[in-house]
Amino acid sequence: MMKMQRKLMGLLAFVLLPIGVAAAPPPSPVAADSVYAIPALTLRDQQGQRFDFASLRGEPRLVGMFYGSCQMACPLEIEYLKHLQHAVAASSGKSIPVLLVSFDPARDDVAMLRKVAGEHHVQPPSFRLARAERGDEGMLAGVLGIAYRQLPGGGFSHNVKVSLLDPQGRIMAATEASGGPDPAFVQAVDKALKNP
Repeated sequence: MMKMQRKLMGLLAFVLLPIGVAAAPPPSPVAADSVYAIPALTLRDQQGQRFDFASLRGEPRLVGMFYGSCQMACPLEIEYLKHLQHAVAASSGKSIPVLLVSFDPARDDVAMLRKVAGEHHVQPPSFRLARAERGDEGMLAGVLGIAYRQLPGGGFSHNVKVSLLDPQGRIMAATEASGGPDPAFVQAVDKALKNP
């Protein structure tokens, strides 16, 4: 009888054991008004790391677009964002990560991304240059308010706009990335970092 009770207790403990183990919660769904809701956008950065765009949720971030062979607006955009990162760090003591996605993935392979990153001395995770591996970078451009079209010579006509995303990927503010950092935009970034 005692042997039988021990067996039953052991079996009961085995059955109840999983109840005490906390399972990892399923990932929360992406909000409908989130930039991260763009379906299946898979990116690769200048170090060759592949990642899903939606995996960047969880912290405020600056997101814009560029193309690697650009000789004017895009280099200025990258330098603007570097200055903006420094201004934010000086005022808040915190850092804001940057993601720039190419709208020329046919030519902006990892080698080109690495070349541009090296010229501007930027590196992940604080500053990522990326290309679409799968998905629609044009949809990202539309959501961010970036218009571009390819020119006959291979370059692009485009506007330059950078958006501040909250941790869930909602657009909190946007700026034309030119000149010195816009004080109102710096304040918006500071606020986002203080209240993530």
